[in-house]
Amino acid sequence: MTIILFGILGAVISAIVGSIWYSMSTPMGKVHMASLGFDKLSKEEQAKKISEAKPHMWKSYLLQLILSFLTSTFIAFVVSQYKNSGFPIVFAYASVTAIWISFTVPLVGQALLWSNTDKKLVWKKFFSDSLSNLVTFLIIVFVFNLFI
Repeated sequence: MTIILFGILGAVISAIVGSIWYSMSTPMGKVHMASLGFDKLSKEEQAKKISEAKPHMWKSYLLQLILSFLTSTFIAFVVSQYKNSGFPIVFAYASVTAIWISFTVPLVGQALLWSNTDKKLVWKKFFSDSLSNLVTFLIIVFVFNLFI
């Protein structure tokens, strides 16, 4: 039950980090919006697109929370296993980083490879999205380590 609660907490942390990471006031948010073509739209067109998307956004956020819950639950399991075995927390950080390199980075790359993202933005988007996941994972490990 504790792992599930930490999975929920991690999903919330992920939503918070993502909201900050991809906000328009950050360089990563600007890259994200450019990859969506928002930088080429007028303020009125942007407002229209946002208002059209708002009624359906809850579905996207809910799905993202579910996906983040799955990742966070696994991270909680990893952290708890290291803590319960008496290993230093650095092993949890190293394991989560290795998992990020082995699974998340290739998946982000594959998604961008097959997307219609502007070729001038692909590398910026790749590093932004990959690092967003790493930062989120490491923050989740840090928070979980405080409570597990």
